[in-house]
Amino acid sequence: MTTPAQIRILTVDDHPLLLEGLAVVIQSQPDMVLLGQASNGHDAIQKFQELRPDITLMDLRLPDMSGIDGMIAIQAQFPDARVIVMTTFQGDGPVERALQAGARSYVLKNMAPQAIADVIRKVHAGYKCFPSEIAAKMAEHLGDEKLTEREVDVLRQTARGNRNRDIAAKLFIAEETVKAHMKHILGKLGASDRTHAVMIAARRGFIQL
Repeated sequence: MTTPAQIRILTVDDHPLLLEGLAVVIQSQPDMVLLGQASNGHDAIQKFQELRPDITLMDLRLPDMSGIDGMIAIQAQFPDARVIVMTTFQGDGPVERALQAGARSYVLKNMAPQAIADVIRKVHAGYKCFPSEIAAKMAEHLGDEKLTEREVDVLRQTARGNRNRDIAAKLFIAEETVKAHMKHILGKLGASDRTHAVMIAARRGFIQL
């Protein structure tokens, strides 16, 4: 009887304890093998090129680039790469960006080890898989009009305490354009004012405070 091939996995995270924990989870599964580990985006890209894993577990926040940018770089060379984004963020903003970038799944770092193993198996089998709490966040804002990249830029500058005039100078746009962006932002987020908009954007994961 032929033994099924093991699922070959690359893990990417800048926290040694998290990498160690993932190694324990993977090595305890009879159908999985840990090929390698990386602690930043550039290392992840190089390791992927060398090892060609079946599944890559990618942290969303890395010291040299975002996990999403790392995933995009990998998939530019290997379109069939199956990447599972791992993070502590539960907002719908990061979920949406990860999906647009080609993530096959999105899991939280505090999920039970067996649940993470099950997601790996499902993604390896060709499915997209999202935990119930992630699916709920996505469904909550499913019909909402999306923020543009420029609107997110304006929100980031607003969160830093910049006035419209300052934001215009930093983003090389007119002050009236900033005001128009802010009007659209308030409408899209259902916010009453700038401060409220920043709070909502941070909670949903569009910006970090």
